[in-house]
Amino acid sequence: MFSLPTGQLGALPVMPVQAMTQQATRHARRVYVGGLPPTANEQSVATFFSHVMSAIGGNTAGPGDAVVNVYINHEKKFAFVEMRSVEEASNAMALDGIIFEGAPVKVRRPSDYNPSLAATLGPSQPNPNLNLAAVGLTPGSAGGLEGPDRIFVGGLPYYFTEGQIRELLESFGPLRGFDLVKDRETGNSKGYAFCVYQDLSVTDIACAALNGIKMGDKTLTVRRANQGVTQPKPEQESVLLHAQQQIALQCVSGTHLQKLMLQPGTLATKVLCLTQVVSADELRDDEDYADILEDMRLECGKFGTLVNLVIPRPSPTGDPTPGVGKVFLEYADVESANKARQGLHGRRFGGNQVVAVFYPENRFSQGDYDG
Repeated sequence: MFSLPTGQLGALPVMPVQAMTQQATRHARRVYVGGLPPTANEQSVATFFSHVMSAIGGNTAGPGDAVVNVYINHEKKFAFVEMRSVEEASNAMALDGIIFEGAPVKVRRPSDYNPSLAATLGPSQPNPNLNLAAVGLTPGSAGGLEGPDRIFVGGLPYYFTEGQIRELLESFGPLRGFDLVKDRETGNSKGYAFCVYQDLSVTDIACAALNGIKMGDKTLTVRRANQGVTQPKPEQESVLLHAQQQIALQCVSGTHLQKLMLQPGTLATKVLCLTQVVSADELRDDEDYADILEDMRLECGKFGTLVNLVIPRPSPTGDPTPGVGKVFLEYADVESANKARQGLHGRRFGGNQVVAVFYPENRFSQGDYDG
């Protein structure tokens, strides 16, 4: 602040021209960044965006960091990132969907952005020659496609090949585009990919079915790259179940997926495995065992046609018996098994809380109860 000489508007403080310019252009120099992880802070966000702006060649205001200020709303997990110039803020818009600390973030204009005024201050679109490949946002991140139906697939084990990942994704339909992001120097997978389906109507179905699946020692995060998790519409539920069943059938057929899907309970199948229902001691007596079988058959038959019921018993000799303490339910179809899981999981039984998970059909048919 400074004051004009006496006699010129009295002694009213007037902002310096530079400060006035900064204030007038702030709406066009700020970008909104949404979907931040809880660990994000002002310093980490500023450092990250300054780095990626430099990496893509988005800095146009000379040497130094592009980011001059960051404000974070931790409760709502978003930030306002202020750039040095209007042009740099426009270039930052090309970073929508970039991976920050393991998750894609949304990059948007703030609500106070004035397009008509901003157009007089500098470019309003990103430079088309930005090197987005340097930060995993190549034209082709989704097969040359951008937009709301672009899917982020994170949490992939690093040893998965492109063919194995495509096989999993194509269980829901052919892909229009696919890109496994790799380290530029080593060529190794960075553990995440992007894809777009030819039939855009399966986007939410694939996200709902695959998100949270255990793949080896990791858990998949699958969602629209520019949005949060979107649940399938009610009319899509039957399609979702069918798609899950198709993946399960591929596991049975002995494809790569059988090796990838190492954890039971992740995909809907016709077989349920219940735990926290019976103890080994309750299964030793023949009469008690017969009563338990009958009770389980009556209760679990309420959800659909129960084809098979298996409750492994402890060995009379005391030798270890796979599956003791578990109850296996085989239904005629996946829909019935899904209803049973929803109805049984979390219920109290004898003071214990029942855990119900889907079980691979091929392992059940082979008498493998040790999963």
